[in-house]
Amino acid sequence: MLQLLLLLLPIAAVSGWLAGYRYRKSKEVNHDNGSISPDYFLGLNYLINDQPDKAVDVFIKMLEVNTNTVETHLALGNLFRRRGEVDRAIRIHQNLIARPQLAQKQRMQALFELAQDYLRAGVMDRAERLFLELIELKGDVAVSLTNLINIYQQQKDWQQAITAAKKLEHLSDANMQYAIAHYYCELAEQVRANKLYEQAQAYLEEALKSDEKCARASIILGQLFFAAGEYERAIKALRMVYEQDAEYVSEVINLLAQSYQKLGKEAEFIDYLAKRIDEAPRIYYILAMSDYVLAKEGDIAAIDYLAKQLPRCPSLRGLERMLTLYVNRIDDKMKGQLLLLKEFINKLLVNKPVFRCIHCGFAGKNLYWQCPSCRRWNGIKPIHGLEGD
Repeated sequence: MLQLLLLLLPIAAVSGWLAGYRYRKSKEVNHDNGSISPDYFLGLNYLINDQPDKAVDVFIKMLEVNTNTVETHLALGNLFRRRGEVDRAIRIHQNLIARPQLAQKQRMQALFELAQDYLRAGVMDRAERLFLELIELKGDVAVSLTNLINIYQQQKDWQQAITAAKKLEHLSDANMQYAIAHYYCELAEQVRANKLYEQAQAYLEEALKSDEKCARASIILGQLFFAAGEYERAIKALRMVYEQDAEYVSEVINLLAQSYQKLGKEAEFIDYLAKRIDEAPRIYYILAMSDYVLAKEGDIAAIDYLAKQLPRCPSLRGLERMLTLYVNRIDDKMKGQLLLLKEFINKLLVNKPVFRCIHCGFAGKNLYWQCPSCRRWNGIKPIHGLEGD
């Protein structure tokens, strides 16, 4: 209550000054009458008696809408919105728009603020209509399009998002290609869920036309080809991920191994792994190689391989894998101790995030292509290092 009083006092004071100015200019009352408008005290009385809605009505009435007071109305509405009192902000901005004497520029400003109010209130359809109206009025089209894109993203209306993003790119210097690629990937995921695989593939091809570096599109294509038994095409798509964004190879390495295995081309896969390990050892490459060694030469060979590689690429996941192999090779007393250590490492890994946003630091166990925190695309990457991968 006190905060609202402090908020509205300056507004009321300004309105009192404006009223006094007009009062003196018109000379409609005696010069020696220095009293403030009774409406001012009426508004304060409503505030004191915890009736803020009535107080807002009074202060709106006091602020006669003309070219001198529009900015005051806008400031009052914006203050309410920032305080989270969106209903009052909406009332103030609607009151402005309803005034026929508003200039076109002032009307567009009021429409924009009202659209922001509806966004804050979560009334997306009304906000969308207002931003579309602003675009027709030739206001700040780029800002309106940006807000529309955010609305369409929240509504998962990816076709509309693509249309708006292309318009924004045409009207400004904004590079929307990477975002458009993700919108096509979202469409591909939707039709894939309905088993419309050809349509999904078409959307993914559009994604790669928009952004040839879109690793997400190649990952989904690889999954589609693998599910269809087209293992050569799956390998081609999955290997593209390294060229597009090597950070995401960890997400495809197992499927890549299975694709080579289905074709009986494990040797090619081993050559691929060896090359990657020589260039920049990552634990997912090393674990994939240890799986091959285990299958071909047994657990002792796999343990030896991991023991040699882990100093190059320290990793709790690698240590956990090596302990798993050790457990079946030792006596019961030592086995119990190793199982205890393995359980401890597993608990550490369970509580550790696997992905982190490079923009805002959001971390979690799941890969989101759009960060739930900062809403940026393609910013969440796998965590590497001792506790990552």
